[in-house]
Amino acid sequence: MNKRLREASDAAAVKLPSREETADEIARQVAVDRSGILQRRADEGLQRIVETAARSYHVPMAAISILDRDREWFVVRVGLDVEEMPAANAFCVQAIRNPGEPLVVLDTHADRRFADNPAVVGPPHLRFYVGVPLLDRKGYALGALCIADDKPHPSTPSLFQLIRMARETERIISR
Repeated sequence: MNKRLREASDAAAVKLPSREETADEIARQVAVDRSGILQRRADEGLQRIVETAARSYHVPMAAISILDRDREWFVVRVGLDVEEMPAANAFCVQAIRNPGEPLVVLDTHADRRFADNPAVVGPPHLRFYVGVPLLDRKGYALGALCIADDKPHPSTPSLFQLIRMARETERIISR
């Protein structure tokens, strides 16, 4: 194969961004990589935060999740048996769409975004979810501090304490 054909073939083989890989998503992923959180071991401070969140909100599950390319990785967790899940099934994807506000889902069965989600129809059978986006210093959403239950909740809990815990999580991650 001549050099020009090989270069054309190599150029064609370069993966073009999908619709999901917008400039914003690429910048967000750079922020995740830059944070160094993917290379860190579990942090005692982060573990305390999720344990406190679960206890404070009387839920069996809490986690700090980071959205990394095609997976949601649980940095620390309480009440969840999995360390990661495909991003396509991640509640965190919806939570980070509006970085300035928590995502509250009182009953996943009543929310068409989540009703057929594998984590809803199968283990851990999520019925209630709150996720507070975790932002880096430049405002990119890295993931979420979330609480969850296998029972629906009748109303939105006060989120003041959870938001405060999310800000502490951000400080620990940015060290």
